[in-house]
Amino acid sequence: MPSQIYLGFIRLPLLLRTFIIAISSIIIFGIIVHFIEPDSFPTIFDGIWWAIITASTVGYGDFFPSSIFGRLAGILLILSSAGFLSSFFVALATTAATRQNDYLEGKAIFRGKNHYIIVGWNERSKEVVQSLLIKQKTVSITLIDASLTKNPLPNHNIHFVKGVANQDSTLLQANIENATKVIITADTNLGEMQADMNSILTLLAVKGLNPNVETIIEILTNDQIANAKRAGADEIIQTNILTSFVIHQSINSQDMVTSFLDLLYQLSEEKITFKEADIDELNKDYTSLGMKYLEEGMTLLGVKRGGATILNPPKPFAIEKKDQLILIT
Repeated sequence: MPSQIYLGFIRLPLLLRTFIIAISSIIIFGIIVHFIEPDSFPTIFDGIWWAIITASTVGYGDFFPSSIFGRLAGILLILSSAGFLSSFFVALATTAATRQNDYLEGKAIFRGKNHYIIVGWNERSKEVVQSLLIKQKTVSITLIDASLTKNPLPNHNIHFVKGVANQDSTLLQANIENATKVIITADTNLGEMQADMNSILTLLAVKGLNPNVETIIEILTNDQIANAKRAGADEIIQTNILTSFVIHQSINSQDMVTSFLDLLYQLSEEKITFKEADIDELNKDYTSLGMKYLEEGMTLLGVKRGGATILNPPKPFAIEKKDQLILIT
């Protein structure tokens, strides 16, 4: 039995072991000095108080031993407990510094819930993070990246995890099981096909650990769109299509490109929402419904019906059940 207690004590963390030894010594010497000099230390608490003050080398002087045996107890207390107490505070400071370094270097586990996970640190993910921090001040964000050496935004509500996102250990460190949304950006340091395969592999790992989490994935090549859908992507962002459109339009008309980009900037400052059609809006004409929302200060851009997005639908166009209205509020 004593050997089992000893082995269990040895397995405790160093910080906890040091604290237990220091506190036990202080209590024991406090009790001893009470029985040695009951006149100088009327209660056990007075003895423990004196032991704490003596071991911490503060020395208030409100209680002190006057006999030889009492002073010998004080000497033994200083030689034993003071060292353990100092070691405890040193270990405590070291543990705090190590924990802080773990957070900065991406080694700490994220223990929050309902957070966003962003995979990859680049200009696109940087803009997404900054936008989320401005518009949703209470949101928690976990960033996964293998190339960074430390948290790029240590003064913000960003938890950094250093690692490869398609590995289970990395995703579990980011607490994927309790995440609300995962945004997977393409690694532009790789070729387009390799970047897409890497993103899809990450998507498969994410869905394997949390099938219900909402996922947004950036795909660079058209050939991999079907694979991303098969892997369970909820939203697919084709950044190359937008880039190709802007370049193509700039060849024909610079004014059109400028207006298009201005529109995108303005939309980024507003809020585009998807609203399911109300019961009283069913079977109503799209044009009359658009006028109604204009009077309320909103603009009806189009309708999302199933997997199709219909902008400026042809007349006549009636709203059906489960249609989602695309509005600028």
